[in-house]
Amino acid sequence: MKYSEKISNGLNNLLVKNYDAEKGFKLAMDKIDNPAINTFLKDRAAQRGQFAQELKSEILQFGELPEKDGSIKGDIHRAWMNLKTAVASNEKEQLLEEVERGEKASLEEYNEILYDRDVVLPPSTESMLKRHRDAIKSSLTMANIHERIA
Repeated sequence: MKYSEKISNGLNNLLVKNYDAEKGFKLAMDKIDNPAINTFLKDRAAQRGQFAQELKSEILQFGELPEKDGSIKGDIHRAWMNLKTAVASNEKEQLLEEVERGEKASLEEYNEILYDRDVVLPPSTESMLKRHRDAIKSSLTMANIHERIA
């Protein structure tokens, strides 16, 4: 079985998003000097790296070629994070707001492919995407908590 072009493009888009998220979490971790927040960010970076590996394997399993790296948009977002925190009085709060914004965007992209009525996902793919999405929801809740206490 092969994926449709729409599914392949959607999964590769999620793959790139996870590459970008992993790099973004690592950037934020390097800029924040708070052990609890750093542990959260390190765990999220590792999680997104794992999600990327799972997506890559799933894409390959269905005979498609996975993307190899993040996006220009992700590079721009990380540059924005650097600039924003360079001029911000509360660097931690600004970075956590960007983390939250990125997680919300990821959640939307996962939901788009999961709820697209024109796409029938293989059960293994749907299960994986739901698991990722649910973990991102949980991460978003934790990011909100860390932002409030920062």
